[in-house]
This record gives sequence, C-alpha cells and structure tokens, in this order.
Amino acid sequence: MEQHERGYTRRDLVGRAAGLALPAIIPAHVIGRRGRPGANDQIRIGVIGTGGMGRHHVAPDTAAICDVDDGHLADARKRITRGEPFVTKDFRRLLDREDIDAVIIAAPDHWHALMTVMACQAGKHVMSEKPTSKTIAEGRAMVEAARKYHRVVQIHAQGRSNPVAHAACTFVRNGGIGRIQRVDVWHPVNFTTTSWGEEQPIPAGLDWDLWLGPLRRMPYHPERCHFNFRWLMDSGGGFIRDRGNHALSIVSWLTNNDGYRGRVTCEAKGTPHLSGFFDTPATLDVVWTFEKPRWTLTWSQPGKPNPRFPGDWGATYTGDRDDLVVLGGDGGCDTEDKAKRFTVPSGGIEIYKSPGHRENWLDCIRTGKRPVMDVEIGHHVVTLCNLGNIAWRLGRAVTFDLRRERFVGDEEADRLIAEPYRAPWTLKV
Repeated sequence: MEQHERGYTRRDLVGRAAGLALPAIIPAHVIGRRGRPGANDQIRIGVIGTGGMGRHHVAPDTAAICDVDDGHLADARKRITRGEPFVTKDFRRLLDREDIDAVIIAAPDHWHALMTVMACQAGKHVMSEKPTSKTIAEGRAMVEAARKYHRVVQIHAQGRSNPVAHAACTFVRNGGIGRIQRVDVWHPVNFTTTSWGEEQPIPAGLDWDLWLGPLRRMPYHPERCHFNFRWLMDSGGGFIRDRGNHALSIVSWLTNNDGYRGRVTCEAKGTPHLSGFFDTPATLDVVWTFEKPRWTLTWSQPGKPNPRFPGDWGATYTGDRDDLVVLGGDGGCDTEDKAKRFTVPSGGIEIYKSPGHRENWLDCIRTGKRPVMDVEIGHHVVTLCNLGNIAWRLGRAVTFDLRRERFVGDEEADRLIAEPYRAPWTLKV
C-alpha cells in the first residue's frame, strides 16, 4: 500500500497510484455545511467490524459492511433488509466510497485509532467503539484528526447516554454528596488461559494478516483473535482499558473532570498470570491521585461490591457529606433511589440529556456540535486507563502531566506513550 509523506490519501487507502488528494467532501444537501443541517436527513452509514459489538451496530438500512471474517459478514448481511449494502473485507475500500457519509468502527481495539484517523481523512464522521485507543499517542492523533478534518467523532462509551447514569450525574454535580473526596471502582478479574498460544491453522474465510494490521506479526490462535484479544497487552490491555473506558467515563462525568489538565500520579499493583500466554495481569489494583483539587480514584480487580447496593461492577462516590453507589456504566447502569428521585432546584446545574448514543452522534453530524462522548473526552478517559497499565508494566508510580501529555521527569515512561506499528501501517494526521 502506497503512502504519502503527510499521511494516507484517499487513493492510497485502496492501494492505487499515490497522489495528494483532498479528503472526501460529504455533499451539502446531505448534512449541510459545517454546523448547519442539510435538507436531507439521510446519513449513509458503513460498519467496520461486524462481529461482537459490531453486530449491534448493523441496522436494517446500513449502507456498507466490512469485516475480515466471512462468517461475520454473512451474519451481518442477513440483518440488512433495506437495499443492497456494499460488502468488503478491506475497510480501505469502504472508506474510498463517496456515497458513505459516516462509519461505525467496531474492529478490535488495536484498530480504533488508525481507522478513525483514516476515516476522518477520507471525509467520514466516526463513531468508534471503546476503548478509545491503545496508546496515549493514538488518542491524541484521533483528536487532531477530528479537528483538522472537521469530523464528528463519538466514542461508544454509551453510559453517558444512559438515563440512570444521567440521574446520578445530576445528583452528584448538584452537590448531592458534597465535595468529592474519592471514587472507588470495583471489577472482576481478567480472564486466564492454560494455553501457550501454539500456532493453529487459520480458519477459512479469515484474513489473519489484515486482522493483525498494525500489530506485530503473531501466529494465529483462537485465543489471540475474536473477543480474547482483550487479555493481551498488545491488542487489548485487560479490563482496565476495555471496561475501564466505560467505568472511568462515568467517573469523569460525575466528578466534572473531563477538562482536568493538571497532574495525576498513578500507582499499580497486580498479579501476573501463572500459566498461559495472556500477559495482562490477572488481578490489578490502581490508585490515581489528582491535584488541585486533591482527590483519589481507585480501581480494584477483584474488588468488593458495596454491600449497600451490590453489583458485578460499579463505583462508590464518597463526598464530604454523603456517598452514592453507581453500578455499571455502559448500556446498563443503576444507582440508588436518592439520585433517581432528585430534581434540580431553581438555579441548579442542568446536565445535557442525550436522546441515545447513536441519535446524539447523528444529531451532531447534522448540527456540527460535539457529541456527548466526544473523542477528546474519550482520549482523556482512556489515558487514565493506560496510565494504570504503564505503572503496572514499570512496577512503580508514575506522574503524568495531562496538559503536556508527558510524564514528569520520566524518560522511561515517556517511551510507552507510543508504540511502533508493523509496516506498512503508519499513523499520520
């Protein structure tokens, strides 16, 4: 695949002759010029990655589908009942289509950043599955691409569109528990395996090389592939990056820390797997300490549910007057009645209520506004998750400057901000 020194052109995306081309422009009559709705409400969507969570993104009118697994493609095709979709195994061919306005990215985690940047360059708006990115540098590139190409990029950490999470946010942000002192998140342990990942035959219909993409070359094994990629640091990073992008999104929202740009110190302790080739820690405890104002966030894996309002995973928010338990943080969420019954007093803080995560994204494409889980918020949140893994990998505390997006006096940690891609893949905005 040919490349241009300033990144991928639209022709480069499908391996044609190199040449500088402008990003695709969505016709004004479809979604309007920047910030203004168009006359036609139809936004033609392509879905990249149709297994796992991707199945839920394929709607009856989806205009294009892409997956490296023929089985996933066949299943997705059955879900489309309105019109004949474009079908491909290579996402670059989908991005090259002028008739696709927006894409939903549900490929494995190691693809989220690269596909988002390339989609923005191709003139597409994006909703990308969580986690936002695999590295801190990837997240920053996603933000820069969204801004440079004037694309709406929503991260599918859909808890911010959950009405119960909205009630909890309204309660906490209006002083329901007083000034927040700490938030304690609990979660089950990472998955384990007894396999050592010996090479297995690649299933018919699976393009393993394209599944790997920018990852280092690895032999095929089913526990490296669909779903189980989460338990490898290269491709997943464990629950703290996977489910943590949900949990910490809710934490950042309720504590009003989306825009926090100070310093945070992170410590992590975990137990490596005792057998098998999964290399994320089986158990993990992380502590983040924020400055100005000073408060503490913890992640305990396994953690003990709050006995007053127990659940599989969730968080206890402790203020100087009261506390509140919030369970979950993705599509499912629950909280205590005191938050559900709360009404905003006169002059209180009204929190924007999303009509639904997909609906909010589409509305923002039409209006030019930023979505409820804008890519910059997603980058901020997953940076905290990545700090936990970096502290664990280094075996010591690290201090990170969120404004500069660099570690404080720590060249060893700075080297983990970005990771190399396998040729010919590169990440350039």
